[in-house]
Amino acid sequence: FGSSRAKSRVCPDSPRGPCPLPSCLDMDDEGENEFVSEQVNEIVKNAITKTLGTAQYNKDRVNAWSTQIVDETLKELAKLNKPFKYVVTSIIMQKNGTPLHTGLSLYWDTKTDGVTCVQVGLETMDCITTVFAAMI
Repeated sequence: FGSSRAKSRVCPDSPRGPCPLPSCLDMDDEGENEFVSEQVNEIVKNAITKTLGTAQYNKDRVNAWSTQIVDETLKELAKLNKPFKYVVTSIIMQKNGTPLHTGLSLYWDTKTDGVTCVQVGLETMDCITTVFAAMI
């Protein structure tokens, strides 16, 4: 998956400092509101580690674990105060030699919206968590 990063902009009207023009101020604000997949990946990895730690697969706990990962991820994403609606999915599968294939197809504005997928493999299970972000 590609990543989006805030881009540094230089104003031709004010090369030595911040530009006072509203159009340049808007451009700087725009960068703060971009989807940065690396930042989101860290949030997701932390949520998975906090929830699963070194746990062994237990089918009776999978629903609670998935819910906790999704809730923790959404809570931390909300703290970013970015203008996105988020959808978070989490799959936990026991490692038993059977492969798991996932896929997605998106129809949205690639300039403002984003997606990232994090896969964490533990000794007895795999966790795949996907975050979709649509700018509002």
